[in-house]
Amino acid sequence: MLLVDDSALVTGALRVLLEETGHRVTTADSVASATAAALAEVPDVLLLDLTLPDGNGLEVLDRLRAEDRLPRTVVALTGHDDEALAAHCRSAGCREVVVKPVSVRVLIAKMREWVGEEAS
Repeated sequence: MLLVDDSALVTGALRVLLEETGHRVTTADSVASATAAALAEVPDVLLLDLTLPDGNGLEVLDRLRAEDRLPRTVVALTGHDDEALAAHCRSAGCREVVVKPVSVRVLIAKMREWVGEEAS
């Protein structure tokens, strides 16, 4: 999976959590680094922050779509609980929109769903 967020605290904490639950995690902190990482190895799941230092996270999807390298599941991460924004994300190709901060229990359950595992 590819986790994209410009906060080192967020990526560090989520990486540890996700790796402890058996996921292999690559991180990126910008549109450019996320695009490069996803082009190098298309992730099954892309957790994508919308606010990045070099642009809107949805630009990553545009770039990957142009190369026919979209991940199986894209989930937008945002600090804004806004239905218009969520609709825009879904129309751009996001399966879901997760509002930060997200509960650890919810995130782990969602990851199982996104990677096709059965919840235990």
